[in-house]
Amino acid sequence: MNFTIYDIATVIPVYRVERDIESVLQNLPAYIKHIIVVDDASPDSSADLIADSAKKDKRITLIRHSQNQGVGGAMVTGFRKALELGAQIVIKLDGDGQMDPAHIPALITPLIQGKADYVKGNRFRDFQSLQQMPLVRRLGNLGLSFLTKAATGYWNIFDPTNGFFAIRAEILAQLPLNKIDHRYYFETSMLANLYLLGAMVMDVPIPARYGNETSHLSIRRTLFEFPLKLLVTFLRRIVLRYYIYDFSMMSLYLMIGVPLLLFGGIFGSVKWVEYASKNIPAPTGTVMLPTLCVILGIQLLLSAIEIDMNSAPRKAISDPLEK
Repeated sequence: MNFTIYDIATVIPVYRVERDIESVLQNLPAYIKHIIVVDDASPDSSADLIADSAKKDKRITLIRHSQNQGVGGAMVTGFRKALELGAQIVIKLDGDGQMDPAHIPALITPLIQGKADYVKGNRFRDFQSLQQMPLVRRLGNLGLSFLTKAATGYWNIFDPTNGFFAIRAEILAQLPLNKIDHRYYFETSMLANLYLLGAMVMDVPIPARYGNETSHLSIRRTLFEFPLKLLVTFLRRIVLRYYIYDFSMMSLYLMIGVPLLLFGGIFGSVKWVEYASKNIPAPTGTVMLPTLCVILGIQLLLSAIEIDMNSAPRKAISDPLEK
Protein backbone atom coordinates (compact mmCIF):
# COMPACT_ATOMS: atom_id res chain seq x y z
CA MET A 1 0.00 0.00 0.00
CA ASN A 2 1.26 3.47 -0.90
CA PHE A 3 1.11 5.42 2.36
CA THR A 4 2.68 8.58 0.88
CA ILE A 5 -0.69 9.67 -0.55
CA TYR A 6 -2.15 10.05 2.94
CA ASP A 7 -1.59 12.84 5.43
CA ILE A 8 -0.14 10.95 8.40
CA ALA A 9 1.17 12.56 11.56
CA THR A 10 2.96 11.07 14.53
CA VAL A 11 2.92 12.61 18.00
CA ILE A 12 5.88 11.89 20.27
CA PRO A 13 5.68 12.88 23.96
CA VAL A 14 9.17 13.49 25.31
CA TYR A 15 10.48 13.30 28.87
CA ARG A 16 14.02 12.23 29.78
CA VAL A 17 14.73 10.42 26.51
CA GLU A 18 17.97 12.09 25.45
CA ARG A 19 19.62 8.69 24.86
CA ASP A 20 17.04 7.52 22.32
CA ILE A 21 15.17 10.44 20.79
CA GLU A 22 17.58 11.12 17.90
CA SER A 23 17.48 7.48 16.84
CA VAL A 24 13.67 7.44 17.04
CA LEU A 25 13.38 10.53 14.83
CA GLN A 26 15.91 9.22 12.29
CA ASN A 27 14.08 5.89 11.92
CA LEU A 28 10.65 7.33 11.17
CA PRO A 29 9.52 6.34 7.65
CA ALA A 30 9.39 8.89 4.83
CA TYR A 31 5.59 8.62 4.44
CA ILE A 32 5.09 10.33 7.82
CA LYS A 33 4.35 13.93 6.79
CA HIS A 34 4.24 15.55 10.22
CA ILE A 35 6.43 14.64 13.20
CA ILE A 36 5.08 16.50 16.23
CA VAL A 37 7.38 16.26 19.23
CA VAL A 38 6.11 17.60 22.54
CA ASP A 39 8.82 18.30 25.09
CA ASP A 40 7.01 17.92 28.41
CA ALA A 41 9.41 20.17 30.35
CA SER A 42 12.07 17.48 30.23
CA PRO A 43 15.02 18.45 32.50
CA ASP A 44 17.64 16.82 30.24
CA SER A 45 18.93 17.82 26.79
CA SER A 46 16.08 16.15 24.86
CA ALA A 47 14.65 19.44 23.55
CA ASP A 48 18.04 20.62 22.25
CA LEU A 49 18.59 17.33 20.44
CA ILE A 50 15.14 17.55 18.88
CA ALA A 51 15.78 21.15 17.78
CA ASP A 52 18.99 20.03 16.06
CA SER A 53 17.12 17.21 14.32
CA ALA A 54 14.42 19.66 13.18
CA LYS A 55 17.06 21.63 11.28
CA LYS A 56 17.78 18.53 9.18
CA ASP A 57 14.19 17.22 8.91
CA LYS A 58 11.58 19.87 8.11
CA ARG A 59 8.78 17.48 9.05
CA ILE A 60 9.64 17.89 12.73
CA THR A 61 7.63 20.38 14.79
CA LEU A 62 8.86 20.90 18.34
CA ILE A 63 6.42 22.10 20.99
CA ARG A 64 7.71 22.86 24.48
CA HIS A 65 5.74 22.78 27.73
CA SER A 66 6.94 25.24 30.36
CA GLN A 67 5.58 22.89 33.06
CA ASN A 68 5.32 19.11 33.08
CA GLN A 69 1.78 18.01 32.22
CA GLY A 70 2.23 14.24 31.99
CA VAL A 71 2.08 11.97 28.96
CA GLY A 72 -1.63 12.67 28.46
CA GLY A 73 -1.12 16.42 28.59
CA ALA A 74 1.70 16.17 26.05
CA MET A 75 -0.45 14.01 23.77
CA VAL A 76 -3.40 16.40 23.93
CA THR A 77 -1.10 19.23 22.87
CA GLY A 78 0.19 17.06 20.02
CA PHE A 79 -3.31 16.01 19.01
CA ARG A 80 -4.43 19.61 18.69
CA LYS A 81 -1.42 20.42 16.53
CA ALA A 82 -2.03 17.38 14.31
CA LEU A 83 -5.64 18.44 13.73
CA GLU A 84 -4.47 21.98 13.00
CA LEU A 85 -2.06 20.62 10.36
CA GLY A 86 -4.89 18.69 8.68
CA ALA A 87 -3.65 15.16 9.40
CA GLN A 88 -5.91 12.27 8.38
CA ILE A 89 -4.30 9.73 10.70
CA VAL A 90 -2.49 10.40 13.97
CA ILE A 91 -0.02 7.94 15.50
CA LYS A 92 1.28 7.96 19.06
CA LEU A 93 4.92 6.94 19.36
CA ASP A 94 7.07 7.06 22.50
CA GLY A 95 10.46 8.75 22.44
CA ASP A 96 12.36 5.99 24.26
CA GLY A 97 12.69 3.62 21.29
CA GLN A 98 10.40 0.99 22.79
CA MET A 99 7.98 1.21 19.85
CA ASP A 100 9.33 0.02 16.49
CA PRO A 101 8.26 2.31 13.59
CA ALA A 102 8.47 -0.73 11.30
CA HIS A 103 5.09 -1.79 12.72
CA ILE A 104 3.32 1.46 11.84
CA PRO A 105 1.80 -0.04 8.62
CA ALA A 106 0.02 -2.68 10.72
CA LEU A 107 -1.56 0.11 12.79
CA ILE A 108 -2.68 2.42 10.00
CA THR A 109 -3.84 -0.07 7.33
CA PRO A 110 -7.17 -0.92 9.11
CA LEU A 111 -7.78 2.84 9.50
CA ILE A 112 -7.21 3.51 5.82
CA GLN A 113 -9.45 0.60 4.83
CA GLY A 114 -12.25 1.80 7.12
CA LYS A 115 -12.14 -1.36 9.25
CA ALA A 116 -11.44 0.50 12.49
CA ASP A 117 -11.44 3.98 13.98
CA TYR A 118 -8.64 3.35 16.49
CA VAL A 119 -5.96 0.66 16.37
CA LYS A 120 -3.74 -0.41 19.26
CA GLY A 121 -0.74 -2.67 19.43
CA ASN A 122 -1.08 -5.98 21.25
CA ARG A 123 2.12 -7.07 23.01
CA PHE A 124 0.69 -10.37 24.24
CA ARG A 125 0.41 -12.10 20.86
CA ASP A 126 4.16 -12.56 20.43
CA PHE A 127 5.43 -15.05 23.03
CA GLN A 128 9.13 -14.42 22.39
CA SER A 129 8.88 -10.66 22.85
CA LEU A 130 6.56 -11.19 25.82
CA GLN A 131 9.32 -13.16 27.56
CA GLN A 132 11.53 -10.06 27.31
CA MET A 133 9.00 -8.01 29.26
CA PRO A 134 9.96 -7.77 32.95
CA LEU A 135 7.89 -10.20 35.04
CA VAL A 136 6.46 -7.51 37.33
CA ARG A 137 5.42 -5.43 34.33
CA ARG A 138 3.95 -8.50 32.62
CA LEU A 139 1.78 -9.47 35.60
CA GLY A 140 0.77 -5.87 36.23
CA ASN A 141 -0.23 -5.34 32.62
CA LEU A 142 -2.34 -8.51 32.56
CA GLY A 143 -4.27 -7.54 35.69
CA LEU A 144 -4.62 -3.91 34.65
CA SER A 145 -5.72 -4.93 31.16
CA PHE A 146 -8.63 -6.98 32.52
CA LEU A 147 -9.81 -4.15 34.78
CA THR A 148 -9.46 -1.66 31.92
CA LYS A 149 -11.57 -3.84 29.62
CA ALA A 150 -14.33 -3.98 32.22
CA ALA A 151 -14.16 -0.25 32.88
CA THR A 152 -14.12 0.87 29.23
CA GLY A 153 -16.38 -1.78 27.70
CA TYR A 154 -13.86 -2.86 25.06
CA TRP A 155 -13.84 -6.53 25.99
CA ASN A 156 -12.67 -7.48 22.48
CA ILE A 157 -9.16 -6.05 22.85
CA PHE A 158 -6.48 -7.88 24.77
CA ASP A 159 -3.90 -5.19 25.52
CA PRO A 160 -5.89 -2.00 26.23
CA THR A 161 -3.07 -0.35 28.19
CA ASN A 162 -0.62 -0.43 25.26
CA GLY A 163 0.44 3.11 24.32
CA PHE A 164 1.35 2.35 20.67
CA PHE A 165 -1.75 3.35 18.71
CA ALA A 166 -3.16 5.19 15.70
CA ILE A 167 -6.47 7.03 15.32
CA ARG A 168 -8.49 8.55 12.48
CA ALA A 169 -8.47 12.34 12.66
CA GLU A 170 -12.25 12.73 12.33
CA ILE A 171 -12.69 10.51 15.39
CA LEU A 172 -9.99 12.37 17.29
CA ALA A 173 -11.76 15.65 16.51
CA GLN A 174 -14.92 14.34 18.22
CA LEU A 175 -13.16 13.46 21.47
CA PRO A 176 -13.44 15.92 24.39
CA LEU A 177 -9.68 16.50 24.59
CA ASN A 178 -10.09 18.75 27.62
CA LYS A 179 -11.45 15.74 29.54
CA ILE A 180 -8.66 13.32 28.60
CA ASP A 181 -6.55 12.38 31.62
CA HIS A 182 -3.15 14.10 31.57
CA ARG A 183 -1.18 11.42 33.41
CA TYR A 184 -0.68 7.68 33.03
CA TYR A 185 -4.42 7.03 32.94
CA PHE A 186 -4.34 8.63 29.49
CA GLU A 187 -4.82 5.46 27.37
CA THR A 188 -7.76 4.26 29.48
CA SER A 189 -9.31 7.71 29.39
CA MET A 190 -9.06 7.66 25.59
CA LEU A 191 -10.80 4.29 25.39
CA ALA A 192 -13.57 5.38 27.77
CA ASN A 193 -14.41 8.37 25.58
CA LEU A 194 -14.10 6.38 22.35
CA TYR A 195 -16.66 3.87 23.68
CA LEU A 196 -19.20 6.61 24.23
CA LEU A 197 -18.70 7.68 20.60
CA GLY A 198 -19.29 4.11 19.42
CA ALA A 199 -15.83 3.95 17.83
CA MET A 200 -14.52 0.61 16.62
CA VAL A 201 -11.26 -0.30 18.36
CA MET A 202 -9.00 -3.02 16.97
CA ASP A 203 -5.76 -4.47 18.26
CA VAL A 204 -3.00 -5.89 16.07
CA PRO A 205 -0.02 -8.03 17.14
CA ILE A 206 2.97 -5.73 17.66
CA PRO A 207 5.87 -6.88 19.86
CA ALA A 208 7.33 -4.32 22.24
CA ARG A 209 11.05 -3.72 22.49
CA TYR A 210 12.59 -3.63 25.96
CA GLY A 211 16.07 -2.25 26.39
CA ASN A 212 17.65 0.02 28.97
CA GLU A 213 14.86 2.60 28.99
CA THR A 214 13.58 3.76 32.37
CA SER A 215 9.88 3.63 33.09
CA HIS A 216 8.51 6.77 34.76
CA LEU A 217 5.33 5.03 35.85
CA SER A 218 5.09 4.85 39.64
CA ILE A 219 3.91 1.42 40.80
CA ARG A 220 2.71 2.92 44.08
CA ARG A 221 0.72 5.60 42.26
CA THR A 222 -0.77 2.99 39.95
CA LEU A 223 -1.89 0.77 42.83
CA PHE A 224 -3.53 3.65 44.71
CA GLU A 225 -4.91 5.82 41.91
CA PHE A 226 -5.91 3.44 39.13
CA PRO A 227 -8.53 1.33 41.02
CA LEU A 228 -10.55 4.42 41.97
CA LYS A 229 -10.27 5.90 38.48
CA LEU A 230 -11.27 2.58 36.90
CA LEU A 231 -14.29 2.37 39.20
CA VAL A 232 -15.38 5.91 38.28
CA THR A 233 -14.87 5.12 34.58
CA PHE A 234 -16.92 1.94 34.89
CA LEU A 235 -19.82 3.59 36.74
CA ARG A 236 -19.85 6.54 34.33
CA ARG A 237 -19.93 4.20 31.34
CA ILE A 238 -22.76 2.09 32.74
CA VAL A 239 -24.93 5.09 33.65
CA LEU A 240 -24.40 6.88 30.33
CA ARG A 241 -24.54 3.82 28.07
CA TYR A 242 -27.42 1.93 29.66
CA TYR A 243 -29.54 4.60 31.35
CA ILE A 244 -28.93 7.94 29.58
CA TYR A 245 -28.21 7.02 25.96
CA ASP A 246 -30.30 3.83 25.93
CA PHE A 247 -32.46 1.55 28.09
CA SER A 248 -32.40 -2.20 27.48
CA MET A 249 -32.58 -5.60 29.19
CA MET A 250 -29.08 -4.89 30.49
CA SER A 251 -30.51 -1.88 32.33
CA LEU A 252 -33.27 -4.01 33.89
CA TYR A 253 -30.88 -6.81 34.86
CA LEU A 254 -28.70 -4.30 36.72
CA MET A 255 -31.64 -2.53 38.36
CA ILE A 256 -32.97 -5.83 39.71
CA GLY A 257 -29.80 -7.89 40.14
CA VAL A 258 -27.73 -5.45 42.19
CA PRO A 259 -30.44 -4.75 44.85
CA LEU A 260 -31.26 -8.46 45.12
CA LEU A 261 -27.60 -9.37 45.64
CA LEU A 262 -27.06 -6.61 48.18
CA PHE A 263 -30.27 -7.41 50.08
CA GLY A 264 -29.51 -11.13 50.15
CA GLY A 265 -25.93 -10.60 51.28
CA ILE A 266 -26.69 -8.01 53.96
CA PHE A 267 -29.92 -9.55 55.28
CA GLY A 268 -28.41 -13.04 55.32
CA SER A 269 -25.28 -11.86 57.16
CA VAL A 270 -27.29 -9.96 59.78
CA LYS A 271 -29.60 -12.91 60.45
CA TRP A 272 -26.72 -15.37 60.53
CA VAL A 273 -24.97 -13.28 63.22
CA GLU A 274 -28.23 -12.82 65.12
CA TYR A 275 -29.12 -16.52 65.32
CA ALA A 276 -25.53 -17.64 65.81
CA SER A 277 -25.18 -15.33 68.82
CA LYS A 278 -28.34 -16.90 70.32
CA ASN A 279 -27.04 -20.37 69.50
CA ILE A 280 -30.34 -21.38 67.88
CA PRO A 281 -31.07 -22.55 64.30
CA ALA A 282 -32.55 -19.98 61.94
CA PRO A 283 -36.05 -20.64 60.53
CA THR A 284 -36.15 -22.18 57.06
CA GLY A 285 -37.75 -19.09 55.55
CA THR A 286 -35.04 -16.84 57.00
CA VAL A 287 -32.39 -19.02 55.38
CA MET A 288 -34.13 -19.45 52.01
CA LEU A 289 -35.03 -15.78 51.42
CA PRO A 290 -31.48 -14.37 51.30
CA THR A 291 -30.21 -17.51 49.54
CA LEU A 292 -32.70 -17.13 46.70
CA CYS A 293 -32.01 -13.39 46.47
CA VAL A 294 -28.26 -13.99 46.18
CA ILE A 295 -28.67 -16.74 43.58
CA LEU A 296 -31.12 -14.72 41.48
CA GLY A 297 -28.99 -11.58 41.80
CA ILE A 298 -25.88 -13.42 40.61
CA GLN A 299 -27.75 -14.93 37.66
CA LEU A 300 -29.07 -11.54 36.56
CA LEU A 301 -25.64 -9.92 36.88
CA LEU A 302 -24.02 -12.73 34.86
CA SER A 303 -26.62 -12.13 32.13
CA ALA A 304 -25.84 -8.40 32.28
CA ILE A 305 -22.11 -9.09 31.93
CA GLU A 306 -22.74 -11.29 28.89
CA ILE A 307 -24.79 -8.53 27.23
CA ASP A 308 -22.12 -5.95 28.01
CA MET A 309 -19.34 -8.14 26.58
CA ASN A 310 -21.29 -8.46 23.34
CA SER A 311 -22.05 -4.75 23.16
CA ALA A 312 -18.57 -3.47 22.26
CA PRO A 313 -18.66 -1.53 18.96
CA ARG A 314 -18.05 -3.93 16.06
CA LYS A 315 -18.19 -1.59 13.06
CA ALA A 316 -16.13 1.50 12.24
CA ILE A 317 -18.00 4.79 12.16
CA SER A 318 -15.41 6.37 9.82
CA ASP A 319 -15.37 5.59 6.09
CA PRO A 320 -12.37 4.28 4.13
CA LEU A 321 -9.87 6.92 3.05
CA GLU A 322 -10.31 7.29 -0.69
CA LYS A 323 -7.46 8.42 -2.88
